[in-house]
Amino acid sequence: MKSYTMDKQVQTDHSTSSNVLLTGIILLANLDFNGFLDYGIRTVIGGVIWFGFQALNDYRAGKKQNKQ
Repeated sequence: MKSYTMDKQVQTDHSTSSNVLLTGIILLANLDFNGFLDYGIRTVIGGVIWFGFQALNDYRAGKKQNKQ
């Protein structure tokens, strides 16, 4: 009797993992990977521009502080 409940539990776990895998595959199939790539490129470019402005601001602030 014990082995029957263990087999049933293992089968339930396998079924759940199969359902999660199937759901994940369906969701990934509907994603727009070109959109993610475009978004990633734009965020990297935006980050570089932001970092440039921050570095320029720090440089100018240091230069003003050295004059005083």
